[in-house]
Amino acid sequence: MPRSRLPIPWTHVALYAALLAAGTVLLQWLDYQRLVRSNAGLVYDGLLATGFLALGIWLGVRLLAKRPPPTEGEGNPQAQAALGISARELEVLHEIAAGHSNKEIAARLHVSPNTVKTHVARLLEKLGAKRRTEALRRARELGLMP
Repeated sequence: MPRSRLPIPWTHVALYAALLAAGTVLLQWLDYQRLVRSNAGLVYDGLLATGFLALGIWLGVRLLAKRPPPTEGEGNPQAQAALGISARELEVLHEIAAGHSNKEIAARLHVSPNTVKTHVARLLEKLGAKRRTEALRRARELGLMP
């Protein structure tokens, strides 16, 4: 009569699998230790290169990131009201400060170059200036522009 086989308890299977896994991890760790010891210079070079790469990325993000443009305040509303400078004339003044010509200002503000000339003439008159540079200096003195 054949002998009946007893079922293997689940705990024995789990213990055997855990021992095999631990042995595999130990062998891998020993192999890693041998690899590191035989190539220590390469490992140190790799760690150094990784550190410089991280530093370069961090510096690049910090130094080359686009910053939001500085917010232009409303300037000095009292001086603007006292001189009678309109909002559109103030826009033209900012464009002049950016160094744009009348044609460029007209294209940027979607108006005719003659309109820009009129605004510039009125600005010069209101600020008591003879040239654009003098008008800009006076506007900065009055706090109309940063």
